[in-house]
Amino acid sequence: MQKLMRVVFTLAGIVGCMLLVTPSSSAQKLAKSLYIQGQAMGESTQMGQTFNVTLIIEEYSSADDQKVLAAAFNEKGNEGVVNALNKMSSKGRMSITGTLGYEVTYIRSWPQPDGTTKVRLVTNRPITFGEAWTDSRSMDYSLSGVDLILTADNKKNSGTLTPACKLKLNKENQLELELLQNPWKLVDVKKR
Repeated sequence: MQKLMRVVFTLAGIVGCMLLVTPSSSAQKLAKSLYIQGQAMGESTQMGQTFNVTLIIEEYSSADDQKVLAAAFNEKGNEGVVNALNKMSSKGRMSITGTLGYEVTYIRSWPQPDGTTKVRLVTNRPITFGEAWTDSRSMDYSLSGVDLILTADNKKNSGTLTPACKLKLNKENQLELELLQNPWKLVDVKKR
């Protein structure tokens, strides 16, 4: 339980920074698409499960996109963020082995003081027909996110994948990420 709480607080910090901190970078169309591939490894209840993840980044979101998401969350909570992401144009694509993948509508990149680059993305999660038909609990967790740390040495890249999550405010009125299941650790992350 303590490990889960640490993960929740860590992810809450990630999402809080992602949506509420305004870095100096602006929207940037990349001259050449950036391909990032990694291996997602299950933790806790998904231990032993693994799959490949491919991200294609064509452009980074602007500070204005970030402000739109923050305003949408303040107005309508998680549902507001989902609606705002639906209206944004695609910035790239994410695919998991065995799926067609889906568009990513919010991607930000921040250079870090230690020389690494932090890349974060949030997008609406595709809802399967079975989920919609049964109106299962998973329908409430309509967002997906990835947090990457990219280094100059391709061998030290790492990340976290949260395939089904939602944003909420905790009792201290701080932004928090609630997960449907445990996050997946991304290893063997390579920029291509």
